[in-house]
Amino acid sequence: MIRHIVIVFAFLLSFTAAVLIYASPSNDRDQTISVDVDLVLVNAAVSDSKGRTVMGLQQDNFRIWEDKVEQKVGYFSSEDTPMSIGLIFDATGSMADKISTARDAAASFLRVGNPEDEYFLVTFSQRATLVEPFTTDISRLQNHMLFTPAKGLTPLFDAVYLGLETMKTAKNKRKALLLITDGEDNHSRYSFADIKEFVKEEDVEIFVIGIVNPGGDLAPGQSGRVTIEDLAQIGDGETFFPDSVDQLEDICNKIGLELRNQYVLGYHSTNKAKDARWRKIRLKINPPTGISYLSVHAKTGYYAESLNIKH
Repeated sequence: MIRHIVIVFAFLLSFTAAVLIYASPSNDRDQTISVDVDLVLVNAAVSDSKGRTVMGLQQDNFRIWEDKVEQKVGYFSSEDTPMSIGLIFDATGSMADKISTARDAAASFLRVGNPEDEYFLVTFSQRATLVEPFTTDISRLQNHMLFTPAKGLTPLFDAVYLGLETMKTAKNKRKALLLITDGEDNHSRYSFADIKEFVKEEDVEIFVIGIVNPGGDLAPGQSGRVTIEDLAQIGDGETFFPDSVDQLEDICNKIGLELRNQYVLGYHSTNKAKDARWRKIRLKINPPTGISYLSVHAKTGYYAESLNIKH
């Protein structure tokens, strides 16, 4: 019996040593390693002809293409998984007559979340500031908004840029930004072109509530409405233009529920090239029997990973 124990112990020691040798890092600090990161995740929201969210679909109801090549869906979920969400809140002077209602709407949005969601808050008033980093305590965000006065100019693009930078530290795979603004940028260091490029590089959904007059400008030569729509479209999100501030709470609830009721599809791309290029995605719904029309909203593409990672 003792002999058997000694043999087993010796085997475990040799196995552990082998593992340590295999896992030990190289002394060459410039070594290049290749990492398998070709799993692509796509968040999808499905609605019927009346705009109502549709749940209960199965994996075989979805088909997905990358650069016109159909892919095999290898992962599928319709569960409410935790998200990382950034709230970007306009507290500038032009929001003075709207900020109280905007605070209430944002608080309503936070209440419909998953208890395991994490949030951060960026406010902008003369300059963009990360006033609350990632936290699961929504009261911290609510308190900051409550005591933030409306004043100053509007660095909207800087605020979005800061939100995207902050999202790089997110712990959850599903990520979204909610921007509440009256949409008149007049004090940003970054341009709209800078923001567009940054958004395309990040896998973050962007939802915008634009309290904008039809003639309001976000950038020279473009109406505020068009620019906000462009920003949300690039971010694979949606834009809402309420007729009055009284509609803000309902809209925030709608966005929160849509984020909570999404399908997540995953596939390993048949394109194995790690070329860092943009790849187009197209998602199609095969409606169940008895349903004639369903629409799907999902991201339109992603940048492939590069081949090598330095460490």
